[in-house]
Amino acid sequence: MLIKIEREKLLLGQLPELSLQILGLVKDRGRITISEIVTFTNANRNTIKKHLENLVSAKHLQQNGSGRGVWYSK
Repeated sequence: MLIKIEREKLLLGQLPELSLQILGLVKDRGRITISEIVTFTNANRNTIKKHLENLVSAKHLQQNGSGRGVWYSK
């Protein structure tokens, strides 16, 4: 268990600041949409989409739904 936590810290330490902000928002809220992330971070929508794509592929987040109804969770 401790090894897994340490590995997670190492992986998170390598993420860009915006990705860490997104993960923090998801942790606080439980789930989040792209529009909500734009509101909280003031980052470009396409930049956020790219970060979310990377976070999902790295299995840090899970994408739920599709199209306009998509939201992200831990």
